[in-house]
Amino acid sequence: MSRTRWRLGLSATAFLVAAGLVPAPAHAEDVTDYAITVDPAAKGAKIDDTMYGVFFEDINRAADGGLYAELVQNRSFEYSTADNSSYTPLTSWTVDGTAQVVNDDGRLNARNRNYLLLGAGSSVTNAGYNTGIHVEEGKKYDFSVWARADAGTALTVSLQDTDGMLATARKVTVTKNGWARYKATFTATRTSSNGRLTVASSAAAALDMVSLFPRDTYRGEPNGLRKDLAEKIAALHPGFVRFPGGCLVNTGSMEDYSESSGWQRKRAYQWKDTVGPVEQRATNSNFWGYNQSYGLGYYEYFRLSEDIGAMPLPVVPALVTGCGQNKAVVDEALLKRHIQDTLDLIEFANGPASSTWGKVRARMGHPKPFHLTHIEVGNEENLPNEFFARFKEFRAAIEAKYPDIQVISNSGPDDSGTTFDTAWQLNKDAKVDMVDEHYYNSPQWFLQNNDRYDSYDRGGPKVFLGEYASQGNTFKNGLTEAAFMTGLERNADVVKLASYAPLFANEDYVQWRPDLVWFNNHASWNSANYEVQKLFMNNVGDRVVPSTATGTPSLLAPITGAVGLSTWATTASYDDVKVTGADGTTLLTDDFSGDASQWTHSGGGSWSVQDGQYVQTDVNAENTLVSAGDPSWHDYDLKVKATKKAGKEGFLVAFGVKDTGNYYWWNIGGWNNTQSAVEQAVDGGKSTLVSKAGSVETGRTYDIDVKVRGRQVTLYLDGQEWGSFTDDKPAEPFRQVVTKDQKTGDLIVKVVNAQNSAARTAVDLGGAKVASKARVTTLAAAPDAVNSETSTAVAPVASTFDGVAGKFSYTFPANSVTFLRIRQR
Repeated sequence: MSRTRWRLGLSATAFLVAAGLVPAPAHAEDVTDYAITVDPAAKGAKIDDTMYGVFFEDINRAADGGLYAELVQNRSFEYSTADNSSYTPLTSWTVDGTAQVVNDDGRLNARNRNYLLLGAGSSVTNAGYNTGIHVEEGKKYDFSVWARADAGTALTVSLQDTDGMLATARKVTVTKNGWARYKATFTATRTSSNGRLTVASSAAAALDMVSLFPRDTYRGEPNGLRKDLAEKIAALHPGFVRFPGGCLVNTGSMEDYSESSGWQRKRAYQWKDTVGPVEQRATNSNFWGYNQSYGLGYYEYFRLSEDIGAMPLPVVPALVTGCGQNKAVVDEALLKRHIQDTLDLIEFANGPASSTWGKVRARMGHPKPFHLTHIEVGNEENLPNEFFARFKEFRAAIEAKYPDIQVISNSGPDDSGTTFDTAWQLNKDAKVDMVDEHYYNSPQWFLQNNDRYDSYDRGGPKVFLGEYASQGNTFKNGLTEAAFMTGLERNADVVKLASYAPLFANEDYVQWRPDLVWFNNHASWNSANYEVQKLFMNNVGDRVVPSTATGTPSLLAPITGAVGLSTWATTASYDDVKVTGADGTTLLTDDFSGDASQWTHSGGGSWSVQDGQYVQTDVNAENTLVSAGDPSWHDYDLKVKATKKAGKEGFLVAFGVKDTGNYYWWNIGGWNNTQSAVEQAVDGGKSTLVSKAGSVETGRTYDIDVKVRGRQVTLYLDGQEWGSFTDDKPAEPFRQVVTKDQKTGDLIVKVVNAQNSAARTAVDLGGAKVASKARVTTLAAAPDAVNSETSTAVAPVASTFDGVAGKFSYTFPANSVTFLRIRQR
């Protein structure tokens, strides 16, 4: 490699550093040398236009209070303790005067059970979401309400905050003719995020569906989407939208919302509940602890997909619950009804406007079909045999009537283990088209598993990676996900679809982290992970160009660390702990005949020595870790006796403990006492290394033996080998993939450098004739950088590089994702 070309590569980085656009290496010597070799004559995998997409689930208030632009919370007074133990039908409302929510024959319609009786001279005020209702000066807001007044009445509707009125109040005259919908429009005179909507009545009145929408929704559509959030989805240019879940689909009752079922309020998400006029849509409890209005329903999901040019990909329940419920519904009539509902869904999406369900779609404003091509049955079922028996019935019915629809199965909630293996074998044997995999793992796991799909059977089912994330929203998380995504693209002949999850989080209603986009009632911001996804999704290419890269020089040291004991939602006792070196030297022994002075308590719970045992007595505490020994220990045997006393799970025995965020533990009787697994924690994020089904008996003492040798660990339960693993995959920080954009002819060189040293790289384009100038997009930041409402630490920087040739060099900054678009001549 000539000195001149090295100088060109360094000059590109030097320019960016001088401009303050990317961080400079801490020291000049913090550079590692690499080589990338591209083979443009070889033919790599074709990449489908639908390779990357988004997954929308109503979690973290992603729908009501989020993407759905309705500003009034609990607009139809349907909140109940079925949704959340703290809810009442007047949650988010305050009453001045007299008002009560009733459920009687005077209601608006049978599926909208509750309504408000407001006394003469009384008013109700709604607090909206977060700090209140957000309005912007000069913008219009559309109010509507369904009302009934036996003697007629005048409603006064106002918008105000603590500083006064936010718009001119409106008068609405309610006639004596029964339920009717009334409308008014506000123009905001000030901007506020603390607004309140008040409806006052001069005479007694019944109210329902009290609504306030911004006129400026996404694409100006009625019953529309919050503009800034929808625009963030559109900016990704996703190839598909997976909806509506997730755990919303495979939890709760599979019955409908009707008198015959007792108006069940904890149901699985069923599409027919969510279409038609919004005032006639069912209400439902949300698995994540709040209410679903279903104002954002299947029609709106299909419409969004169409608006942004994405393939709709709905998920329907398979009548096997998951997400901790894990129950197979045995009801043949109910199964047949759900199968028919799924066929009706396809007709709703694709049928002519003259068909039964196509007519419903047309009445909602869309006579043309939505062109549905894929449908997924089930989500993360932990009972693979029971799930698959039902899946086959769904698939057979769909293939018989709609042979062009691709039916997607799944492999459970984890990236490996007994459920995963069983599900994959069932899918292979049945020649399923595509299997949905889900996993949420540590950044370390994503660096170690770039090659995950290299060995997948090219003749077997294709992979839909429907949910994945690396357990954090720092730039380090984005870097490791980017490194993993280069492996997804390299294996685009197997991995046909991929979507990060979850998509949205309202900062004041969080049930799950990390999330791609964060927001409140007045602002939204992109996570570091979003910026990575956007960079990949806007620069996919049409075909992989085979390439290779040298690795990072590294030596894998043996597993080192102290030992530990823990519990999770369980009380347990431990005794006779002994740690012995491989040479027979005793490193630790404790029979708890005295105190527990050798142990350091770093977790929750309450530990004490009782009757010669070390006991954790808080049955509700999670992760109660205590540790003992030297973090430099390696090659040892850990023996301990463990007894579960009470609670939901079993016990945890830790080894390789370096600190509170870095350790291994054997989780015996975890996941509500349904399986056991070895998990590795790296910087607080856990990954499962090996798992098996199994449970722990209360009151029984178990002999546990963990043998650590180098990076291999063998585990024994009551003298029998339970399993073993070898943690010897290097966490390679330097990853790359090259693709070709057929339209422009560009080679897109995508490089991830997830380490604290720059990567000085010799690039050989394999004889390709290229222009000398490349367009460069760089994401570079400190590993712990996080975007927020007020700070954008991680953002793309565009530049040009003039040193491209058949062979050239480029120095990729430390902790960076860099895309070079190189024009071929």
